Amino acid sequence: MILKGFKEKSIKKYMNKLLSERQVDVSGAKVESLGIIFNLDEVDDFEQFKALATSLKILPNKMKIIAFSSNKKETLKSWDVCYNPKDFGWRGSIKNSELRSFLDTEFDVLISYYQLDILELKLLTTLSKAQLKVGVSQVDERLNDLIIKTNLTEFKVFKTEVFKYLTILNKIKNE
Repeated sequence: MILKGFKEKSIKKYMNKLLSERQVDVSGAKVESLGIIFNLDEVDDFEQFKALATSLKILPNKMKIIAFSSNKKETLKSWDVCYNPKDFGWRGSIKNSELRSFLDTEFDVLISYYQLDILELKLLTTLSKAQLKVGVSQVDERLNDLIIKTNLTEFKVFKTEVFKYLTILNKIKNE
């Protein structure tokens, strides 16, 4: 139990270092790729994210979705690939190669769709190499560049607001 506390402290220290060094560079490029991180314990309908990608004119092969669950069960029937706290090591190291691949992908937009204060989810958002990070209201506002304050149950409102702000930032393709 003591080691778990030390591990959490080392991850928090690493996250704070990364967040303090982050440079936000919002270019005028259109959104072509989308990454989504969500908490399976809070939201279990991942089809809504596909609808969001369609409204943003993102091709299905340019979108990746990952789910996180605090449950240590490896087989969750509602989602193909789900990560849990065992996939994370000391100082923010990632033990899972698929998760590492997701984090190394340079998305145009990353959506962090979770509200609970879970260290591993915050680490995933921090480690992502996305140009623009969008999330719902959270405890640590340094994680996202654009924060939309809605409930997780109000996905239509979230979708509308994301579309509105990406249009204002001139990030949506006109086709």
